[in-house]
Amino acid sequence: MGKATVIGLILGWFLMLGSIIYGGGVDKLWIFWDVPSVLIVFGGAIASVLGVYPLSAFLQSTNFIKFAFTAKEPDVLETIMQIVSLSESARREGLLSLENRMEEIDNPFLATGLRMAVDGISPEVVEGIMNTEIDAVNSRHLYGQSVIANYGKYAPAFGMIGTLIGLVMMLADLDPDTIGAGMAVALLTTLYGAVVSNLMLLPWADKLGFINSSEIQTMEITLKGVIAIQSGENPRVIKQKLLMYLPPKDRPEEEENE
Repeated sequence: MGKATVIGLILGWFLMLGSIIYGGGVDKLWIFWDVPSVLIVFGGAIASVLGVYPLSAFLQSTNFIKFAFTAKEPDVLETIMQIVSLSESARREGLLSLENRMEEIDNPFLATGLRMAVDGISPEVVEGIMNTEIDAVNSRHLYGQSVIANYGKYAPAFGMIGTLIGLVMMLADLDPDTIGAGMAVALLTTLYGAVVSNLMLLPWADKLGFINSSEIQTMEITLKGVIAIQSGENPRVIKQKLLMYLPPKDRPEEEENE
């Protein structure tokens, strides 16, 4: 999943820098660098986020961004087929036989649900506990997404603030010979804010939202699979029920032909 995020980031920077070089040459790149503008945009966004969230949110910001690049999209079909395989074992040998297959389950959420089922905990309690974990995971993911989204929301605002500061300073010491250069520097903070927000922060926040949706869907499928196994449903019925979560093109060919 991280490959697409990296490709999008590189492509965006390539198009912008390529346009600058194509329009004015490599020697024009230097005019787009201004340290005070960088400080206003990044410093201002960080200050605003610190005003909204506790310090721990700021300290975790890099982890949230890293997650957008490193998280892998859950393989829903693989999860479904594993649940079906487990249901076949439970159907043939009984629910307690699943205890011998726990080591082959890589999905901790699935393993937790099956252990509770094997231990004889009622389906209502199993469902309640698993739903609680789903809600907790969703809350944590949405929290991280909101932090990064707020960075993206505040960055353009501080870009505009930086531009206004630059214009005030330029007009206070107006010199017709340097007004063009002064105006260019003043506008850089607006540019920085727009680029940082729309090329980096907001797309990363949306990626975190996409990751969360995929993971929550997989967890909900897992929950329904565990309850179906515990209830002794037919493995074929379980398979057909869970495959309905997938688009027709992603279902096994034999399912499409039936």
